[in-house]
Amino acid sequence: ACAHLFPGGVHQHSEEGSARAPTSAAMGLLRSERMKYGMLVLPVQDARRYIDRLGRETSLQFEDMNAREMRRPYRKHIQRIDELERILRFMFDEISKIEGTQIVRNKVDEFLDRGEGYKLDALEGELQQLYQQFMKFKENNATLVMERNQAVEESQVISAALKILGSGGGAAGTDLSTPMLAEDALAERRLGYVAGVVAKVDEARFARALWRASRGNTFTQFSPIEEKVTDPKTGNTLDKSVFVIYFQGSVGSMKDRVLKVCAAFGVNMYQWPASPEEARKRDGTLRQLVREKERALSAYQDLMRTEASDLVSPSSMNLFGNSKIEDWRLFCVKEKSIYTVLNMCEEGMALRVNVWYPASDEEKITAVLKAERQGDLQAQGAFLNPDRGAPRTMPPTYIRVNDYTEAFQEVIDTYGIPRYQEANPALLSIVTFPFIFGMMYGDVGHGSMLFFTGLWLVWNADSLRHTQPGLFMARYLVLSLGFFATFAGFMYNDFFSIGLQIFESRWEDPDGDGQYTPKFDVTNSGGPGPYPFGIDWAWSGSSNMLLFENSLKMKLSVLFGVLQMIVGLLLRWSNALYEKNLTDFIFECVPMMVFMLCFFGWMDVMVLYKWTHPIDNAPNIINSLICMAMGQQDNNPLWPGSVELAQTLMKYTVFSVPFLLFPKPFVLLYQHKQAEKKKAAEGHMLLADEESASPAGGHGHGEEFEFGEIFIHQIIETIEYVLGTVSHTASYLRIWALSLAHQQLSDVFFQKTLTMGLEMSFPMNGIVLYLMFGAWFGITIGVLLGMDVLECFLHTLRLHWVEFQSKFYKAGGEKFAPYDVKKLMQTASAEAM
Repeated sequence: ACAHLFPGGVHQHSEEGSARAPTSAAMGLLRSERMKYGMLVLPVQDARRYIDRLGRETSLQFEDMNAREMRRPYRKHIQRIDELERILRFMFDEISKIEGTQIVRNKVDEFLDRGEGYKLDALEGELQQLYQQFMKFKENNATLVMERNQAVEESQVISAALKILGSGGGAAGTDLSTPMLAEDALAERRLGYVAGVVAKVDEARFARALWRASRGNTFTQFSPIEEKVTDPKTGNTLDKSVFVIYFQGSVGSMKDRVLKVCAAFGVNMYQWPASPEEARKRDGTLRQLVREKERALSAYQDLMRTEASDLVSPSSMNLFGNSKIEDWRLFCVKEKSIYTVLNMCEEGMALRVNVWYPASDEEKITAVLKAERQGDLQAQGAFLNPDRGAPRTMPPTYIRVNDYTEAFQEVIDTYGIPRYQEANPALLSIVTFPFIFGMMYGDVGHGSMLFFTGLWLVWNADSLRHTQPGLFMARYLVLSLGFFATFAGFMYNDFFSIGLQIFESRWEDPDGDGQYTPKFDVTNSGGPGPYPFGIDWAWSGSSNMLLFENSLKMKLSVLFGVLQMIVGLLLRWSNALYEKNLTDFIFECVPMMVFMLCFFGWMDVMVLYKWTHPIDNAPNIINSLICMAMGQQDNNPLWPGSVELAQTLMKYTVFSVPFLLFPKPFVLLYQHKQAEKKKAAEGHMLLADEESASPAGGHGHGEEFEFGEIFIHQIIETIEYVLGTVSHTASYLRIWALSLAHQQLSDVFFQKTLTMGLEMSFPMNGIVLYLMFGAWFGITIGVLLGMDVLECFLHTLRLHWVEFQSKFYKAGGEKFAPYDVKKLMQTASAEAM
């Protein structure tokens, strides 16, 4: 039934949800699904096939039967799959380096429909063979790249030598055998030199190390290499430079120091030519060698592209599905999950495992097992044995969601998972969350921009499903926030800080002096009515607009805040009635509601009465509440008898506090004593009762009872509720504060940008408007659509998590985690992106 309420269909095998009765569908929205506990019995030889089928079509959460003994009978299968996944990661990495290849992913449905042809043993043999082949290819490529790099580097060293040595011609200094200082007495001592290639990032450190090692007796010259070289290990391109180190003496300790520094930096050293003729001859040889190596590398790339083309194309079993290598990866994910489930099973003549499942899915699970059993030639099928007794542990919480409700449920689950069949705040938060956000962010212009952003996310959902999973899940949340912000903007009559003249104003200025008078019946006595929808646009730009709207939004914030907290208390009532806990209902729910209604509910009545009834000498609500709380005389009643009614309500408010504090601990003490008497009367049944109660997680009568702790806990609960209700009511004023901040920021940005251009004369107004519009739009996007949206969202989140949910929501549940093959594959695909 809920599949028709929202788009996208119900998640987590929701197709079976449409067959449930409407009451079950409603229960799935307000409370979690009713869960059942049972044992699944599987034949050993066909266990894998049954688990595969159940993971595709049903919702079953498996319990680990071997947790204590840590027996894992299928661990060798998982080890084999781990090795296959390692090989696949290696092959994915190698294929990604090949230009012109693209792996087709994310077609999980197609794989599940036609991916039954893969077998673990056959895939293991094929992958091992491909792995060895790819490893040989990689080694050969590394060798070719290293040889090509060496040829390129030596060629660059020779090119640098040609620049330094010159073009020859018998000039002095063109031959290293000729003394550089021919006329000097030291010219007989030749210079030593070392040449090579160093990484460009290490140039400064290398030169500094040489200077220190030689104590300043070396000269190093660097020449950058224009052609980048590739690291054969990582595949990254590196910037390198040719270096030439000159020092005194061709042999001796100085050369040894230089060589040690070069070895420490791991530089590649090459023979420096003795003459230009030798350099030119060597340069020609090296250039020919580089061309040969590049041809060999190009041939290798063509070979790898040919080998990879078969892996990136769809397999013959699924021509419209993923690439073959992606299908292999998904198959490994599926097989590993199946054997992980089988490791949880208890061995014997058949495999046995305890499971949790929704009660509404029991018939479907039985039907799936029966259908799978028909293909069993030995007639040894699997069957589900439901546990007819009460569950010994707290059942997991399973709430069906669809595309629209998923984001709102995720917001609630972030705070805490609902307890089993506890009232789910997400049902009401679907409306209240975007509505309160809209009250904070109300603006037709900004809300429309946010709304169209949500529409874009919805329209492009398929492309965002795997690339941006966070935006994909939040697309309907953003759409709802934009819709309610636009609605609130129409209520506030605010469009980028400008009032919209949708209807005729109900105010007029007959004298033209700026003093407006109402055209509607302010006494509400049957005359013309006020502005039909929202705030009259005549208030926009008036001198007292801020005073009027502040008063209005402040009262609206308190009205909706008290209303939401009352709804939270009603949900607390529903929890107590559903659990048949009369103690909590009478001694907690009732006094809490009395306290809330008699004081804060009366405050809302006063606000609404003043709005709907004209009063000549209207009372100040704050003063009336102070008089009500302090027992003082209120000289300005709302109506005759309102002061007496307020005093009576205050008596109920005061009386509700001790009624909330004292009775419950004594009632629990009485119940505990009665239970002890019943145990004593049974006598010989005591041991059996304790044994049956012990696995219940503390829910039996065997748990220790401490009256002092219970009484202190009740004192804390009472103080927290009384003081919290006051602070929470004040906390809802953040709605007014955020709305005021948004309105004023919008007004300031508009006045300081576009208004400046509008006030100028032609033609400067066009130029300034053109420039100021860009500034205004940039500020709007960055501040009001960026920071302010986040700020309003966080404050709305706080109002729901603290002010609303504290009235009834205890959380502390365990989320239902069924074995879902499709979800596992989608998660694996998202992680692989």
